[in-house]
Amino acid sequence: MKDCLKQQLTEWAETYNDPQYFQEDPIAFPREFVGRGASLKDIEIAAVFSAHFAWGRRSMIVRDLQRLFDEMEWRPADYVAAGEWRSDDSSIHRTVKWSEVAGICKRLDEWYKWHDSLESLTPAEMRVTVFNQKEDRHAPNKKINMMRRWMVRDDGKVDLGLWKHSDKSALLIPLDVHVYGQAVELGLTQRKQKNLETAMEITDAFREIFPDDPAKGDFALFGYGVTH
Repeated sequence: MKDCLKQQLTEWAETYNDPQYFQEDPIAFPREFVGRGASLKDIEIAAVFSAHFAWGRRSMIVRDLQRLFDEMEWRPADYVAAGEWRSDDSSIHRTVKWSEVAGICKRLDEWYKWHDSLESLTPAEMRVTVFNQKEDRHAPNKKINMMRRWMVRDDGKVDLGLWKHSDKSALLIPLDVHVYGQAVELGLTQRKQKNLETAMEITDAFREIFPDDPAKGDFALFGYGVTH
């Protein structure tokens, strides 16, 4: 990677790793629970759904998460444990139905009966255990990797840093269509498929700049999107 590109990516990462750019963003909801002094379970559940809803216009995501947490009376852990989940075929967010939310709540309830946290789950395990998706060794698991970035990175700026037993050097860039397009334009990957291997290649490119914290590069790609 050329030095001029490294310098530019570093500048974007430093500039946009700032809460002012994420006030209307899915991460605002788990952060709100942190601010309320909520339990780790409350924050994790908020992060699960905030990441799961993270597609589409930001304003729509925020609106629909507000509706979800209103339904939960802003006590996600109590709502999950109570077992009386709203479950119908009406939409809560785009193609996500209330019945899908109920399914996630059921699986979270089962997990928390035996565990205090979701931290021990790998992305592949979380894909199956929480979201009930089929195993896929090549899936980039964008939403899960985004949630993990929130929960693990601990620089005290945007991310929450609550999972203390996880290594931030092992985090992967959350790969969606926009991130992929930006990475291609910047020359960080030439791969055609938007899969796990591509996410790993882009993450490895950022290891040249942030060897102990490659997911910080997510803010650089955000910065590229904002400035272009």
